Amino acid sequence: MATTMTLHAHPPLPVPLVKPAFSFPYPLHSPSSQRFRMSSASLPPLPENRVVLGCGAVSVDFLAAVASYPNPDDKIRSTSAKLQGGGNAGNALTCAARLGLKPRLISKVADDPQGKGILEELEADGVDSSFIVVSEGGNSPFTYIIVDDQTKTRTCIHTPGYPPMIPQELTESNLVAALDGARLVYFDGRLHETALVVAQEATRRGIPILIDAERKREGLDELLNLSSYVICSAKFPQAWTGAPSIPSALVSMVLMLPNIKFVVVTLGEDGCVMLERSSENGLSEEVDVDDLLETLKHKKDSNSTLPTYVSSSQVKLHAKGIGTVGGRLLLGTAEKIPPSELVDTTGAGDSFIGAVLYALCANMPPEKMLPFAAQVAGIGCRALGARTGLPHRTDPRLSSFLL
Repeated sequence: MATTMTLHAHPPLPVPLVKPAFSFPYPLHSPSSQRFRMSSASLPPLPENRVVLGCGAVSVDFLAAVASYPNPDDKIRSTSAKLQGGGNAGNALTCAARLGLKPRLISKVADDPQGKGILEELEADGVDSSFIVVSEGGNSPFTYIIVDDQTKTRTCIHTPGYPPMIPQELTESNLVAALDGARLVYFDGRLHETALVVAQEATRRGIPILIDAERKREGLDELLNLSSYVICSAKFPQAWTGAPSIPSALVSMVLMLPNIKFVVVTLGEDGCVMLERSSENGLSEEVDVDDLLETLKHKKDSNSTLPTYVSSSQVKLHAKGIGTVGGRLLLGTAEKIPPSELVDTTGAGDSFIGAVLYALCANMPPEKMLPFAAQVAGIGCRALGARTGLPHRTDPRLSSFLL
C-alpha cells in the first residue's frame, strides 16, 4: 500500500493546474507485446540479484495520434488515442519489470483517480509502488502527448504534480527498506532534493548509481557527481560541458566525473555512442576521439536491420583542448524499423534505460548491452504510448540478444 500523509503547506506552482475532465479508466494494463511470448526454458537464467530502485517521475499520459500536427486555431480529429501511465522513471522501471527485474519506485502522486490508476498500472506490471507517497488532495502529474503520424514525432505538454515531493516525506525507515538488497539505483533527474538524499545513502552503501541526463535540471550536477553510469540525450553532453562535439563532450564528462564507468549518448535512429572508461596504464596509443568516431562509422554494418555495434580497442582518447582519458569508444546502431511498423517514439529513451538496467544486473558486456537495449527500444516504438509495446523477456524478438 502507498503511504498516505498530510503534507505541510507548500507554495503553489507558478503555472495554472488543469485537472482532467474525465476519470481514469481501469484497468490500464493491456500490453500488445503479450502476443509475443516464448518459453523461458531456452533463455539464460535471470540475474541473481534483480532488485533495482528508481526515484523520479510518474504521470498519466493522454496520447492522441493525428494525421499531421495542427496549425494554430485548427480543429482536427485524432486517428487513435490512449490513456496510460507515463513518466521517465515509471516507464523505465515498467520496462525493467517486464524484462524480469524487481523494481521499486520512489515518487509521489495524489489521492485522485489518476494517482490510483498510476499505482494500479505499476503494480500490474510488477513495479513495487509501496514507496510512492500519496498526498491528500492536490493533483497527480499528467502529460498531453500529440503524436504526428506524418513525421513520427511527438509533442509533450506536461503539468507537474502538486504538492511537489519534499525529502521529509521519505522516512528513514522507508529509505532503508527501499535500498535493502538493491543491485542498482536509477534517477531520472526529477524530485532532485529527494533524489540526492537517496543517492547519498546509496553511495554510502556502495550501491552503483545510473543517471538519466535528459537535460540540464536543478540538482542534476550533484547526482552526476555520485553516478557510476550516465545515459544522456543527444543534446545533453555538449550543453553540459560546452565541448564542440559529442565525442569530445563524452571525454570531458568522464574527466569531470571521477566515478563514471561509462557514459552513453542516445541518438534516436542514429543509434548511440558509448565511452567506457579504463585505466591508462599500459596504453601507449593516443587517438583523437572525433577521428575515432568517424572511423567507427565507416566500419558499421549498414546492411543490418537489427541493432549491432562496432568498438575501438582500449586507447588513450584525446579531445582537443579538453584532455585525455583511457578507454574505448563504441558505436551502437538502432533497429531499422519499416515505416509501416513505426508508430510512436514516446518513451524510447526510457525503454533503452530499462534494458540497460537489466543488462547491468545480468553483467552483460557493452557489446551485448547496446544492441539489446536498442532492440528493446525499437520494439516499443511499434505501438502508441511509452508502455504499450514494451516487450517481456520471453518475447522471441529478444531471444538472440539474450543468449
